[in-house]
Amino acid sequence: MAQAVINKNKTASVSSGAENFSAVVSDLAGSVPVPVNENNKKTLISIRNLKQYFPVKGNKNMFVKANDGIDLDIFEGETLGLVGESGCGKSTLGRTLLQLYAPTEGRTFYYGKPLTAISPKNLTDIIKELPAEKQELIKLFSTDRKAAQELFLDLVRVFGGLLLSPNEDEVTAAYLEYYSEGKTSEDSPDSGSRAETFEARRRSIADSSVTDKDNFKRLEKLRDEGIDLTRLTYNEMRRLRRDMQIIFQDPYSSLNPRMTVGQIIGEGPLAHEFFTGEGEALQDHVMKIMEECGLAPYMIHRYPHQFSGGQRQRIGIARSLAVNPKFIVCDEAVSALDVSIQSQILNLLSELKEKSNLTYLFISHDLSVIKYISDRIGVMYLGNIVEIARSEDIFKKPLHPYTEALLSAIPTTNIDKPKNQIILEGDIPSPINPPKGCKFHTRCRYVSSECKETEPLFREVEPGHFAACHHCLT
Repeated sequence: MAQAVINKNKTASVSSGAENFSAVVSDLAGSVPVPVNENNKKTLISIRNLKQYFPVKGNKNMFVKANDGIDLDIFEGETLGLVGESGCGKSTLGRTLLQLYAPTEGRTFYYGKPLTAISPKNLTDIIKELPAEKQELIKLFSTDRKAAQELFLDLVRVFGGLLLSPNEDEVTAAYLEYYSEGKTSEDSPDSGSRAETFEARRRSIADSSVTDKDNFKRLEKLRDEGIDLTRLTYNEMRRLRRDMQIIFQDPYSSLNPRMTVGQIIGEGPLAHEFFTGEGEALQDHVMKIMEECGLAPYMIHRYPHQFSGGQRQRIGIARSLAVNPKFIVCDEAVSALDVSIQSQILNLLSELKEKSNLTYLFISHDLSVIKYISDRIGVMYLGNIVEIARSEDIFKKPLHPYTEALLSAIPTTNIDKPKNQIILEGDIPSPINPPKGCKFHTRCRYVSSECKETEPLFREVEPGHFAACHHCLT
């Protein structure tokens, strides 16, 4: 995509503040790709440049780079499988996505609720400080390009093309009125009319004050109505917890041994004020969820130690479903169970997904499980996603050498066509000090000099099939 470039002499000669700001915005906008959703699926969660670094004890200058710049979209109603070796950052990604870990860098956007349902404080701060932020952007443009880019993205995601409007007071008033009229849910009777009124007001401001129509259209495409989870306060994030839940890996340590099953499952609905107290209505709700998850109602007063591993995992699933979530991170949800119980839990998760239109991020080491349950599969290596595609495409035609090696390790019972297993030689590089270039080049049998020097771009090699490799397998 062509990028607008400003001649330094020309920039220096600009006398008008408005013209200078317009030139800065034009330059910054040229380096930001316009999002394209070719499959017309609704994005539920969008992750951009997510980094999660953990400091090394005793050395403040060293970090374990668990997640190192991840870009990922999760679509509504799908199951996204995530595979990779132990220690590659799968579970860390799931927990950071849910803000159980505060990310070191990057953004996570949630589209399951309108911004007006939260009206986060950071959003109103940006709106109130619009004139000052525009001046700061001009200043940063000449001193710190990376910081200018970050500030520009913050502003354009909120204001879109109205960022070019010189009528800052009018823009600020329109936005503050819209986001301060009271929080509404997406199914609120007046949410649609409020949004229509606001959009009509935006168009009116644009028509009367924005002269650069080409830039306006481009900035409008960069406008983003997602809720930035990384910028929410504790209480604001807590309000979204009911929408985003997690099933933990270990069904033995994730349940409170001092609480009964009824108390464990009912704790979430009480905390999120589904019910006013521990009455008959709450008990009926808990028993209904238990029945959906394959637990008999008479078990409601039992303690976790009285259940088998499979039953405990069902309790964990019931706990996550009790608050009617839209998105669930399944962190190795069946790895601790034997094969017969695994199949029951997988079938249960599939049935609940269809019934409640759930979206899963399913983390697992078991490629057979991933193949069975996933719509798309992402492959992680040393903190990065190296390949992502539809499940059938990954298994039919892997494009990354690491994916090829993983698939070759799947056990088979077909003695007529034995697999040629690919043995990865060498040790996994340290996540504290990963190698230069492609992180996989130390173990790749297709390695070249380019792999050792240049980090590969994560790109779309085939329609819907993305990989980060200089020499994709074709």
